[in-house]
Amino acid sequence: MKLRQNIRHFAAKQALTAPVIGDIANDKLVDLHTGIFVDKADEQYRDERREHLDAFFDCTMDTYVAALEEGYPEAEAREITHIQANFDFYNHGWTEMMEFPADELEAHYERYGKFFEAHGITIDDPLGEFRNRDVPDAPSTPEKLDDPEHPHAEGGFADDVYVEGPDGELRVGGQDEPEEVDPAEAPGLTEEDVEDADSGADA
Repeated sequence: MKLRQNIRHFAAKQALTAPVIGDIANDKLVDLHTGIFVDKADEQYRDERREHLDAFFDCTMDTYVAALEEGYPEAEAREITHIQANFDFYNHGWTEMMEFPADELEAHYERYGKFFEAHGITIDDPLGEFRNRDVPDAPSTPEKLDDPEHPHAEGGFADDVYVEGPDGELRVGGQDEPEEVDPAEAPGLTEEDVEDADSGADA
């Protein structure tokens, strides 16, 4: 899959894995991801999918942290969660939201097969053991699977994780993590969020 990677992604990693602020970062990142993917849906379906996506992405934050704890680098841990989401989109026939074509589902699964199998994740059950809360149903559009259209998908990147850096350069495997990262640079977070979290941890 082709992903972007910059300092904000590393900041999100730092924030999600930190005590106290991790919960704040989790909520901000869920809102961000839901907003991005709802906007990719056809307009008439957006509201009915929002609650499902909020819950689904909340579960994938645990996937991301688990992958990091198992030694996957940031880009690969994040790609795992995006693959989960694309499995879910495919299962619902939400092909217009997919990031890679439906015919690459198996190839993406196989690349992380060891992780997926260890956690009970399949194409049919994208969350596996990370289903830590109720995920509300949302209407499917199965007819789109007959002749899928993928206006937001980029094919040809199923063999590895491809990362586009801030300079526009495309790298295989991602970038090295910077030595110093400020969690406040994570999407949606502010210095005040970090200071409040630090105060709460010290209390």
